Amino acid sequence: MPADGRRRILVLGGDGQVAWELRRTLATLGEVIAVGRRTEPYGVDFLRPETIAPLVEAVRPDWIVNAAAYTAVDKAEQEPEAAAAVNAVGPGLLAEAAGRVGAQLVHYSTDYVFDGTASAAYREDDMANPQGVYGRTKLDGEEAIAKTGCDWLILRTAWVYGARGGNFMRTMRRLAREREELRVVADQVGAPTWSRHIAEATAQVLAQLGDDRAAWHRACGVYHLTSAGTATWHAFASAIVEHQRTHEDIPCRQVSAIATTDYPTPAQRPAWSVLDNGKLAATFGIHLPDWRDALAQVQEELDAIQP
Repeated sequence: MPADGRRRILVLGGDGQVAWELRRTLATLGEVIAVGRRTEPYGVDFLRPETIAPLVEAVRPDWIVNAAAYTAVDKAEQEPEAAAAVNAVGPGLLAEAAGRVGAQLVHYSTDYVFDGTASAAYREDDMANPQGVYGRTKLDGEEAIAKTGCDWLILRTAWVYGARGGNFMRTMRRLAREREELRVVADQVGAPTWSRHIAEATAQVLAQLGDDRAAWHRACGVYHLTSAGTATWHAFASAIVEHQRTHEDIPCRQVSAIATTDYPTPAQRPAWSVLDNGKLAATFGIHLPDWRDALAQVQEELDAIQP
């Protein structure tokens, strides 16, 4: 910790939806240094791995929270090298650099490390079996971090949305203003998770662990972090549009359910993306609210700022 006693927290991910929320929620825990590819005077580009270690050496943070990721799931099928650089190689180098300066690392991963064939919520120790480039590179990143020996936590989440950035909720709200009918997949199941709740849960974890290295050693591992409850993409979209109808006049009159086969994509999506959050609750006492409650809150905030 710096001589002035104020902890330094390095947040990677630029203006991404999780990184943006982290900048707000971590501010009470220390000095937040949020970095993207074009941040001055610092900058890091995971496609240029030589930029990672110098950044960590220059900042010398106490904590590193990595929300940077290659999340274009379909594009990753055509750009496997780029996805691997950002999701696998970069996190490994970041963890190595964290170990050298004595920083603790929090890194986010995904439900895509699983194949989606289960019928019960996935636990952290269930066998990973990613079906596409995105999931494979994220799993490789997890393994690269674990091998370094630094103090680390990996938080797997799923179906992330928020008031900023490109995400399903914002897309549905826009399309509901443009179309009379939305056709949405109804045979994939997961838990829509608000980016703010991810950031707030991260802050709670960090506040509990503090600078206690023994506590970090005990807690080191993978944790699942998603909203309570389950939904299909169709149910998620229906809830979004139903709320929208009560606040504005939109042309959308119907949200129709379709099968995954009716909406083919380059990358295979898991049919079952439900994660078991029991380990997070048992270790840190953290329980995220039901996805419906979170969705209502974020949409109310958007209603207040949008005409």
